[in-house]
Amino acid sequence: MRENFSRKREAILRVVESTKCHPSAEWVYERIRKEHPDVSLATVYRNLKRFCEKGCVRSIGVVNGQERFDADTSPHSHFICRSCGAVLDIPETPFTPEALGEIGARHGLRVERSDVRFAGLCGKCAAKVQNKS
Repeated sequence: MRENFSRKREAILRVVESTKCHPSAEWVYERIRKEHPDVSLATVYRNLKRFCEKGCVRSIGVVNGQERFDADTSPHSHFICRSCGAVLDIPETPFTPEALGEIGARHGLRVERSDVRFAGLCGKCAAKVQNKS
């Protein structure tokens, strides 16, 4: 259940939920300030961190110097292009819940989730490299 957010906070979350590009705080800020010109970049960062803590958004990590976010919190992995920085969803998960349980038991841990990132060249960048050869 979604808690009642302020209009700015709700708008920030809506922007993140409306895209598959795994946006940075700066990207979100540029879109939100059209609707809320008085919003600051610090407010966007603070709210994205809050959403991560609440579990309605997750951080993908830093890509090309900017932290990227994803509103899809279902189990999935990501591919990050080392050339253009594109972040793509990979719906397959390398670890089943059973495998996570086994890993946890083997190491005396309580594993709650896994975050797997693949890296390489996206299709467009790979094609560019291929065409140069």
